[in-house]
Amino acid sequence: MADFDVVVIGGGPGGYVAAIRAAQLGLRAACVEGWTTPSGSLALGGTCLNVGCIPSKALLESSEHFEQAQHGLADHGVQLSGVKLDLATLLKRKDGIVSTLTGGIQGLFKKNKVEWLRGFGRLERGAGNGAAPIWQVVVDGPDAKQTVSATHVVLATGSRPRPMDAAPVDGKTIVDNVGALAFDSVPKTLGVIGAGVIGLELGSVWRRLGSQVTLLEALPGFLALADPAVAAEAHKQFTAQGLDIRLGATVTATQVTKSGVQVTYKDTDGEHSATFDKLVVAVGRVPYTEGSGAREAGVAFNERGFIVTDAQGRTNLPNVWAVGDCTPGPMLAHKASEEGVMVAECIAGQHGHCDHAVIPWVIYTHPEIAWVGQTETQLKAAGIDYRAGSFPFAANGRARSMNATGGFVKMLACARTDRLLGVHIVGPQASELISEAVVAMAFGAASEDLARIVHAHPSLSEAMHEAALAVDRRTLHI
Repeated sequence: MADFDVVVIGGGPGGYVAAIRAAQLGLRAACVEGWTTPSGSLALGGTCLNVGCIPSKALLESSEHFEQAQHGLADHGVQLSGVKLDLATLLKRKDGIVSTLTGGIQGLFKKNKVEWLRGFGRLERGAGNGAAPIWQVVVDGPDAKQTVSATHVVLATGSRPRPMDAAPVDGKTIVDNVGALAFDSVPKTLGVIGAGVIGLELGSVWRRLGSQVTLLEALPGFLALADPAVAAEAHKQFTAQGLDIRLGATVTATQVTKSGVQVTYKDTDGEHSATFDKLVVAVGRVPYTEGSGAREAGVAFNERGFIVTDAQGRTNLPNVWAVGDCTPGPMLAHKASEEGVMVAECIAGQHGHCDHAVIPWVIYTHPEIAWVGQTETQLKAAGIDYRAGSFPFAANGRARSMNATGGFVKMLACARTDRLLGVHIVGPQASELISEAVVAMAFGAASEDLARIVHAHPSLSEAMHEAALAVDRRTLHI
């Protein structure tokens, strides 16, 4: 008999959730994780909780409060003067949130009887190589190695920042997302290579705190994944806030000097040079499978380095599964978690499922950006006839009361059936509003279904209601 029914390699949002769900279903579950904090202790939660989703949102929230205290409260009749930034306290708050949440996972493991195997795991073939082999996982821990056996192994090894030859990270002057979460002072000038989700969020944080921020984006268009109208509105608002976004700017070289870092880049006008106090490299992420033993064991990978799985997370090897950033699809924590649940349920003999067609995307800038489903660009390319309706937050009473009137909600529905095909939001609390669209699309709702549901007044959700009405050209408030 194997030591465990399920061993999960990786303790991020996909891995720890898979382990918990497996244990809830009566399986003997363990999770291998060796993340080391700056203080030297081990922590669960992976990139997301330690140096990704959670700390970045903490900084975004704090920096937004700072900016509001400086510039946004006078309209409300609140007069402040002498507002100062205590960066050390701001960072301490961020670290406290991270510590609380990662510690909370330990509590969940204890509650659900999941064993945390501290260290880094490597998959190895064990006894028998037939239809149902017993797998071995070698755990290289901080003090010693141990080997455990498992009937099922789930690879949840996550991703890492994409390296860039022209801008090698040194952790001091040129940093990745980890370093950009922990500057000990506000850079006077900050360069960011990449104007995607990470670049925009981190650039927004430090701009609010006082940096002059320049984003260098190699692509000629802004936010290519988003709906074109949403991207155009976001670009307009970010530029008005003071973010200097340079499109079609390909970085060719960097040189660290005593005063900062000199960046050379090319665009349609030729070669340029710019100097910054700090430089953030945010050109995306790549799957992290090195040292996992997956390739050596015979797990199949695609040409981009992702583990190949079927729709339920099975790899080509019997009883070896994979979830999250190391598999194809959007690198999103909530996608990884739902895949973790799906795989655990499949292992337990249930019919686990994750609908990848209705996974929401969110960018936590100000304004927030969120979408689910297809964009107009995708629908046109696929030759799908559709109807579009949109509603501006400027006509929404709750948004007016919040001084958050920029942006809109846009809905796309099939011209023949009226079934919702995509919902796109740029504006206040888009991250929360998008969930209504996810539920609607998951159940095959039509735009008319949302148009005929009563929404509370006054609320931002009324913009969803009006956008649904707009698909049928019958808005009430514009």
